[in-house]
Amino acid sequence: MRKKPATVRIARWSATHPWSAIGLWVVFVALCLFLGGAAGSNKISDEESGVGEAGRAGRITASGHFIEKPEENVLISAADGGKLDVATARKAAEELAGKMKALPEVESVGAALPSPDGRALLLPVTMKGDTENADTRVQPLLDASAATEKAHEGIRIDQIGTGSTAKGLGETLGEDFKKAELISLPLTLLILLVVFGAVIAAGVPVLLAMSCVGAAIGLSALASHVLPETSAVSNVILLMGMAVGVDYSLFYLKREREERRKGASHLDAIEIAAETSGHTVVVSGTTVVVSMAGLYLAQEATFASLATGSIIVVAVAVLASLTVLPALLAKLGRWVDRPKVPLLWLLTMRSNESRLWPVLLRPALVRPVLTLVVSVGALLALALPALDMKLKQPGSDDLSRDIPVVQAMDRLTSAFPSKGTVHQVAVRAPAEQAGEVETALKAVLSRTGRAEGQELFAHDQTPTIRASADKRVHTVAVGTPHSPKSDGARKSLELLRAWVPEAIAPVQDAEGAVGGKVAQGVDFTGHLEDRMPWVVGFILLLTFATMVVIFRSLAVALSAILLNLLSAAASFGALVAVFQNTWAEGLLDFHSSGAVVSWLPLFLFVVLFGLSMDYHVFVVSRIREAALDGANVRDAVRDGITRSAGVVTSAAIVMVAVFAIFGTLSMVEFKQLGVGLAAAILLDAVVIRIFVLPALMTTLGRWNWWPGKLNSARRGQHAAGSDETRQLRLPQPVPAGATQYGREFDGQEQASSQEQAYAPQQHHQSYGPQGWTQQEQQGDDGRRDLYPR
Repeated sequence: MRKKPATVRIARWSATHPWSAIGLWVVFVALCLFLGGAAGSNKISDEESGVGEAGRAGRITASGHFIEKPEENVLISAADGGKLDVATARKAAEELAGKMKALPEVESVGAALPSPDGRALLLPVTMKGDTENADTRVQPLLDASAATEKAHEGIRIDQIGTGSTAKGLGETLGEDFKKAELISLPLTLLILLVVFGAVIAAGVPVLLAMSCVGAAIGLSALASHVLPETSAVSNVILLMGMAVGVDYSLFYLKREREERRKGASHLDAIEIAAETSGHTVVVSGTTVVVSMAGLYLAQEATFASLATGSIIVVAVAVLASLTVLPALLAKLGRWVDRPKVPLLWLLTMRSNESRLWPVLLRPALVRPVLTLVVSVGALLALALPALDMKLKQPGSDDLSRDIPVVQAMDRLTSAFPSKGTVHQVAVRAPAEQAGEVETALKAVLSRTGRAEGQELFAHDQTPTIRASADKRVHTVAVGTPHSPKSDGARKSLELLRAWVPEAIAPVQDAEGAVGGKVAQGVDFTGHLEDRMPWVVGFILLLTFATMVVIFRSLAVALSAILLNLLSAAASFGALVAVFQNTWAEGLLDFHSSGAVVSWLPLFLFVVLFGLSMDYHVFVVSRIREAALDGANVRDAVRDGITRSAGVVTSAAIVMVAVFAIFGTLSMVEFKQLGVGLAAAILLDAVVIRIFVLPALMTTLGRWNWWPGKLNSARRGQHAAGSDETRQLRLPQPVPAGATQYGREFDGQEQASSQEQAYAPQQHHQSYGPQGWTQQEQQGDDGRRDLYPR
């Protein structure tokens, strides 16, 4: 007797020892959360996150060990935005300075500085402590500013700085993510209620996905001490965890329910689901992990962090589906279908063949070549805008102007341009060369005021040159009045990067670089363009190899690669059409910068390539099952897609719903991520699965499995499976004791044509206890060899 697959052995142990499996899972999740919370997160530092010259500038600055103090800028202007009453403003500034000095959180308060146009005053404040938690200590300063504004009519007081900006953005974005979580959970539950028609069945995938997210966040915190993590990793874990966690449970649960309806016992149904859907979950999880691992080749700390978080949550979701899910199903028994939602339950338990899917699949099955040409042509047309994709790093000008702290930042940079976009110049040289370095930097600063730099640099304040305690590192911040994404900001960066090397060339052993937000964006985009071919090539190669190993077919592997590339290209086209133009600004509440966030295409490609394999592997696996039962290619394609339609459509709806919620967030990068993922999954689940995939497989015919072939002992059992004979099939007697769809026959009854259309291949010989043939029971313990080993 053939040894059962590992997925079946694990599922059987869990199903026969449910409390042990459930208890071990609870302990695992709790331990992950406890250890992760105890260890804390190791965040990516500035010197670790930068690439190119901007990264080098960050590392030079970090080597100076400057003591960074949190700074606050208090802007006093007219409440109506007009001319400022200088006397009232100075009185308010003096009063506020006194209040600030009395606060224990404040280290010093500078003199009030007038703006060049005389329409505002700037009161600089330096806080005590470090910059990391300034947002938690800034509230007394904000209260003092608000009280002073209230006491002086006609003026507006804005506070922008290390702590206040982080606090303002954190509160707004935190509310966004809380809203997303509050919407996503009920929405996912509602979709699953429609899918299963029972409350417990709908709740199991959501509960399991939430536990996976919790465990992954704890494990990610531990992993951050090896690979530092970015602040966005928890959001990506939530996004990926809810998507794959629900999907994997959905695949498993739907198959288990399907087998029970065919007459299998609860334990046998779990084992069948483990061998089929469980195997698919492992394959899907492997492809996602392989895809996400490609991000390590980007050689950038943020991508490495996102890859680590995604890999962890996908691995945990696969583990949950294989271990604790069978235990939950075994323990719940038929209670998993309770309490029933009356109307929805009747809809989910319909045994008649869907009339919709045969109609949708008819063009691909009847006119496969024409359907293939038209559908691929439509996707290529949708992908065309991607050829004009422009990449830029996100910045403050991408934030919603409805956020109060963003409005305050705009007023500050308008009055004092040097407080807005800033280039960081850093020079490292031997301590004895400190005087020469300062002279060189002053020469650079003097050039910013000449004709060639007059319009490109800010002149409202004189930049201050800072020296490290050991005199080895010097830095200076040079402001520009242009926004980070403007041509003026890039031109000013280019000038500085030309001037600094010239200025420090006479200084022996000097090393200089220009960094800052603009430089980071330029260097990051260039770095991605250099590394993207390596990442994409790695993903394509490993995914191709994985599919070949799984299906023993070069044709299946190659078609999977091509179809996923096609859906990714189409989603990129949709992303460019939406976000590089202005027509959707009102609909999605964003301000178009005329570009796509630079890190998004690579990350989106990796995620899409992994997630879309979920559907592809699941659908092709069901087509293979039908082919192993002896169906011809057209019948196998129809049966495989029709049988998988419910679960794949449900999974796609869940993913699209979760991703679309991210499109409502304030930050443009999450908005683009959500819309891009939702569009890609929708295209993949609808256009690829209904038109392209069936048309391609029907066109290829027996070449689908090239260079191998399907070895099925039941070849020919599907002889009555053609379109014509399927329509003419008459009811046939069913052997006494046979069970189909939970129905036991006495030998005199006849099965309906629908029951014979989809089940007789497993039941038309002499029947065993669970409706499996004696031939199958003797040779395989009732399990079909669905996947080559």
